[in-house]
Amino acid sequence: MKQSEIKELSTAELQEKLSETKKAYADLKMTHAVSPLENPIQLRTVRRNVARLATELTKRDDQ
Repeated sequence: MKQSEIKELSTAELQEKLSETKKAYADLKMTHAVSPLENPIQLRTVRRNVARLATELTKRDDQ
């Protein structure tokens, strides 16, 4: 998810998207622990998306 796409979302949508992405990351980590993922770079991508969403929420809270 790109930063420009994240900025267009409402705060409620951001919170929903953040919880979905965190769950997806946890699922990927569990799957990877049991048997290696075909594409382990997915972990990095999803983790960075979580960070982008959390950062945007924090920016909005500060304003």
